[in-house]
Amino acid sequence: MSPQEKALLIETWQKVLPMADAAARLFYDRLFEIDPTTRSLFQTTDLKDQRQKLVQALTVVVQSIDHMEKLASTLADLGRRHAQYGVSKAHYDSVGEALLWTLEQGLGSAWTSQARAAWTSAYDMLADIMRGAAST
Repeated sequence: MSPQEKALLIETWQKVLPMADAAARLFYDRLFEIDPTTRSLFQTTDLKDQRQKLVQALTVVVQSIDHMEKLASTLADLGRRHAQYGVSKAHYDSVGEALLWTLEQGLGSAWTSQARAAWTSAYDMLADIMRGAAST
C-alpha cells in the first residue's frame, strides 16, 4: 500500500470510530442480506460482542498498517480459526463487499474512489493471509 492509501485508511477509520457500533450493526445486517449462508456461522454468537470484536480487529489492522508483517501470524491464526467455524473462501468476498458498503454508508462524502481503493487494498491483503492459512 502507498503512504497515501495508508493515510486514507487511518483518516477514514477515525471518522468511523465515533459511530463504530452502528457501523458494525450495518455491516452484519448487510452481510446477512447479501450472503444468507453467513447467518448460520453466528447462531451461537452474541452479536453485540461480535460487533465489538469486529471494531477492535479493524482498529488493530489500521493501527498496524505500517507493520502488517507483524500482524501476519495473528491473521493466519484467525484464518485457521475461521475455517474451523465453517468460514469458506467465498465468505471472504461477502465480508469484503459488506465492509466496503458499510464504510460507504458511514463515510458519505468522505468515501472517495481513493478511500475505496485504500480499503480494498487493505482488506484484500488481510483476507489473502487469512484464506491462505485456512487452506493449510
